[in-house]
Amino acid sequence: MEIISTNIANPTTVMWRGREVTTGIYKKAVDSIFLGRDGVKDDKVADLRVHGGEFKACYLFSADQYPYWKSLYPQLEWEWGMFGENLTVKGLNETDILVGDIYRIGKALVQITQPREPCYKLGIKFDTQIILEQFIERGFPGTYIRIMEEGEVKASDKMVLVEKAEDSISTAEFYKLLFSNSKDQEKLKRIVRNEALPEGKRARLALFLT
Repeated sequence: MEIISTNIANPTTVMWRGREVTTGIYKKAVDSIFLGRDGVKDDKVADLRVHGGEFKACYLFSADQYPYWKSLYPQLEWEWGMFGENLTVKGLNETDILVGDIYRIGKALVQITQPREPCYKLGIKFDTQIILEQFIERGFPGTYIRIMEEGEVKASDKMVLVEKAEDSISTAEFYKLLFSNSKDQEKLKRIVRNEALPEGKRARLALFLT
């Protein structure tokens, strides 16, 4: 896998349904980014309740998914960072990466944590809330990572597997599990005991165990 673009944002205030909303989804490409323990340096996060922090320090999205979305929304002005990702990654495939996998990206060491669950701000960016359902149905949401060793990442850096997670499930499987009404109990058990996820999220998922 290869880093195609490194992206950060300043908070942008837009009007949505008659009120002002501030968001950090409007990312722009920069020469490099620094992955810190609690987030990407100089990347302004508008809502710290749902973005940033140890288990959502940086968001990755696959460059391979761009052609699909461009075909659905050809009227938009397309550029890397369109999905609010800090790292646009060529070759990233959610069916292959496991929750808990450890990778070297540039000078940083990172761990795969959880897929991105879309919110209305993605709809603001795409000028339609329909994209939320489309994004869930597509099943390739990208992933957040935890930073185990801080470091700089730039375009052309490689994302190299260091350690494969044991007794885990793929990011794609986890994403499907999150939105499934009938949750696979074996996969649920694996994810509930996976320490690559925050304790609170595991506790909430444990409520679905039978």
